[in-house]
Amino acid sequence: MTNEELHDLARELNRRGEAFALVTVVRAVAPTSAYPGAQAIVLADGTLQGWIGGGCAKDVIIEAAKCAIEKGEPKLVRISNEKIYAEEDVEHYTMSCASNGSVELFIQPNSLRSALCVLGRTPAADESRFLAERLRIRLTDSPNDAPVVLVATQGQGDEEALEAALRSPARQVLMIASRRKADRLRAVMKMRGVDEAQLVRLQAPAGPDAGAKTPGEIALVAIAGVLASLRSRDEPVERKAASGAGPDVITPISRMQPGTASAAGIFINPVCGVAVSRADALHIENYAGISYYFCCDGCWTTFLKDPGKYAVIHQSSAGAVSAGEQVK
Repeated sequence: MTNEELHDLARELNRRGEAFALVTVVRAVAPTSAYPGAQAIVLADGTLQGWIGGGCAKDVIIEAAKCAIEKGEPKLVRISNEKIYAEEDVEHYTMSCASNGSVELFIQPNSLRSALCVLGRTPAADESRFLAERLRIRLTDSPNDAPVVLVATQGQGDEEALEAALRSPARQVLMIASRRKADRLRAVMKMRGVDEAQLVRLQAPAGPDAGAKTPGEIALVAIAGVLASLRSRDEPVERKAASGAGPDVITPISRMQPGTASAAGIFINPVCGVAVSRADALHIENYAGISYYFCCDGCWTTFLKDPGKYAVIHQSSAGAVSAGEQVK
């Protein structure tokens, strides 16, 4: 597929609300079949469309892209045998091909976890949607389908929009409003039966105090707040129906928390080979006295199907790194 065809596919996937990742080769050192500017799309199930190099890179990139989609965070990946220092913001994999070339790729996920709902028909709301599209943030019309909701009503249906956002399963609700107005609206929400567990997710003003005046400036500040929310490592939330009448209850999804959860350093996920921060792992599993750290649900469930297999892989990789470190 040409890059133009890939971008058409990306727009169609975005329209359908399907998660995917756009992968772009940003550096290639011969010998390698990849070239700078080459692109591919990886779907959540691992299907790849496009070209970003041969089989030596393909499998690694598919797994890395799936993890990026799962977490909703972009990443830079390097596949190389060059002797260079580990970098915190780069995932490094060894090159398995005999050619021994190097390739670096940027993975930009369009994830269901990185969706945004903008409520309102004001100029600031329109500017916010425009900026979100430029940043490849997936837009949805329903607050029930997005982890972050931006209320940009600015006096046009404030209370109704804010209540809908707070009763949704969104992880965070941002509102373009002054602190004084936000305090008044919090009081109104309490009168409408919105409880403290729901109100605690409200952030108003929506972004940093930058002296914004025009709709474009206000939107820019608000989207900065949205981006910070989407990139945060807060616990995701799920919606559980409360017993009896009344609104649904928003509760955090539980993580497994073995005793070594706060251990410092990096752990190599034995399923996909991704370097995972012990402090920020999505899942932690104990097996045979060892804690395994996982970057996404897919890797964790794969491990649980055959933990012995991946324990062997972990032991093999652990022997290849310096004592006390899990860094490639």
